Amino acid sequence: MIATAGPGAIPHDDELTRAIARALAARDPAWRPRTRHLTGAGGARFANRLTLEASPYLQQHAHNPVDWHPWGDAAFAKARALGRPVLLSIGYSTCHWCHVMEEESFEDEEIARALNELYVPIKVDREERPDVDAVYMAGVQAMSGHGGWPMTVFLTPDREPFYGGTYFPPRDGDRGGRTGFLTLLKELHRVHEVDPVRIKTAASQLVEATRAQLGGGAPGALGGDELLHGAVKLYERLFDDEHGGLDRAPKFPSSLPVRLLLRYAQRFRHDKARSMAVTTLKKMAAGGLRDHLAGGFHRYSVDELWLVPHFEKMLYDNALLAVAYLEGWQATGDPALAQIADEILAYAAREMTDPDGGAFYSATDADSPNPEKHGEREEGWSFTWTPAEIDAALPAAEARAVRAYYAVAPGGNFEGRSILHTPRTLAAVAHELGEGERELRHTLARARAILLERRDQRPQPLLDDKILAGWNGLMISAFARVGAALGNPEHVTHAERAMDFLLGAMEGDRLPRSVKAAARHAAYLEDYAFVAAALLDLFEATGKGRYLAAAKRLAAHAEAHFADGGRGGYYMTADYHEALLVREKPAYDGATPSGNSVMALNLLRLAALTGEARYTAQAEGVFAAFAPALAKSPSAVSELLLAFDFYRSAPRQIVLSACAADELTPFRAEINKIFLPNRVVVPLTLANARELEALTPLVHGRAPGRAPTAYVCVGSACALPAADPFTFATQLQHAMKEPPP
Repeated sequence: MIATAGPGAIPHDDELTRAIARALAARDPAWRPRTRHLTGAGGARFANRLTLEASPYLQQHAHNPVDWHPWGDAAFAKARALGRPVLLSIGYSTCHWCHVMEEESFEDEEIARALNELYVPIKVDREERPDVDAVYMAGVQAMSGHGGWPMTVFLTPDREPFYGGTYFPPRDGDRGGRTGFLTLLKELHRVHEVDPVRIKTAASQLVEATRAQLGGGAPGALGGDELLHGAVKLYERLFDDEHGGLDRAPKFPSSLPVRLLLRYAQRFRHDKARSMAVTTLKKMAAGGLRDHLAGGFHRYSVDELWLVPHFEKMLYDNALLAVAYLEGWQATGDPALAQIADEILAYAAREMTDPDGGAFYSATDADSPNPEKHGEREEGWSFTWTPAEIDAALPAAEARAVRAYYAVAPGGNFEGRSILHTPRTLAAVAHELGEGERELRHTLARARAILLERRDQRPQPLLDDKILAGWNGLMISAFARVGAALGNPEHVTHAERAMDFLLGAMEGDRLPRSVKAAARHAAYLEDYAFVAAALLDLFEATGKGRYLAAAKRLAAHAEAHFADGGRGGYYMTADYHEALLVREKPAYDGATPSGNSVMALNLLRLAALTGEARYTAQAEGVFAAFAPALAKSPSAVSELLLAFDFYRSAPRQIVLSACAADELTPFRAEINKIFLPNRVVVPLTLANARELEALTPLVHGRAPGRAPTAYVCVGSACALPAADPFTFATQLQHAMKEPPP
């Protein structure tokens, strides 16, 4: 039986019908369509153009009764030919409320008929097309004052938004809403038909607001350290002294810039900044935000305690948190923080790694099938436990320890079940149980392994196996940095393998945004910035000149195709991307840093490594472009402040020179155990000496000799060559305290 286009849809032509049939025939025999609209044989009654797409999110909607189109000229040409508006729906595969709206509205045949008869419906994966998402999110925010996903936007055939919002309940009165989605569809179509002037006026206003918000303003004069002082004072006022993070709910790990606070604490001897950072790291790790069995962290906490998470797991969150915990360890010496960083990478290697190329998947869903409810998807079910489940899985002594330490109790703390968390210290629980701390630690380790094995047997959340260049760059940086700092060569090797996969997917000097079966979509600024940063981290971890050379090439490509030569900074899209309503110049540092923030730091690192002033000038252009934002709201560009802190410091340039790489290990150990963020490291050996001679002047006159030697320079002042780790450590301690110029 051939799946149809859905109720009220224009029938697919023969070519499209055959293409969809071929795609369905190529599915794994075990594949089952994600829809409640099934044939008697278990196949899908409906199929649309998203069947031909690679995105897991678009695939989720391929069998809705809505006749979805992917974003592209063909869909808008169809809207223009039919005289219809466009319904644009933007989301991502692990978005809980996207799933809710799908179940309630996009799987509803009456609503699907209205969409198919009155609109040209388009689906977009925001993770594949962040440019489209950013433009229409700005329009929704301008109209409603807030945004989020699912995002629902009504467009003219000329791609101009005239109305929008986020989640809409299906019908009037549902979920307490006065106007339901079905009523809205009919009313906006009616206005589009009878009052086109009103539609045009609304669209013009939203387009103007979108361009004003995203286009970037005039550059300004850059301030000094008062920008850092102002940001930290704001975080002090908003800090939750009891639970860490900002004093609000929900709580996102990115809302308090731990890495900035650690830098500020060191430069300005500020104990409160250090305390805010460390308290937040420890409280997040103790809460349900952390997956205490598999490692890694969930997306955010819905409460102020870090207890109840939104259970999706994102690659970028975990990459950024791994680095934050690593730096927390370096700043404090607390081995528990280093262990958490290592656990995050173990999770990513185990659950988020493509076995073929070694690159990293994007996310796992918040929802998982609950077999007790006939497979109905339920948020967090696979991650939570009851006392009876703990008792059934473990020997009595281990079950008792788990229930006590991870606070598993009758009634639970989430939907009648318990989210594992550690509200009490190991010492307190050991005392209660009459055990030694070491014994309890080993007992819990055995129990966690058993529980994870048992949990893996449950129905699992959906995996979004997109491979995004930028997000991979973040995780490659984490593997390279944590591996080098903790002396784990397997982590560094994993980082190299993933990077080789990304570089192998390039076409000439262009990165792809998304890589699945094949590269799709041209990469955006964040992809170039995050991958270039990862290349620099890999260079410092391995000393391989090809990584430094590749970082320089990516920076050159960004300068040639993304830079705003007149006002400084970089656009999200290249000059060869699709032209949208506005060319955004991203500034806001949210769940992920903006491409401008990371690129600014890349440029300063390249300047310190190469001595080329053009890199510093380009970074200064970024600072000038966002000087008004830095002055007005520095907390909104907290990641850019990392680059600004580097800029305000004299760069620490460290060259480690030895005949063989393993001779550098004692010197590397001295670097790894201290917090020295504003530095560059060049590992120089006989194997890479000739290659590095052409890439960085820092190696000139420092060729490997009879004994390993370390060279430390702060700005233009260099210490005497250090031939032993003790002398080198003393020089590093001095470099940490060197005042800014």
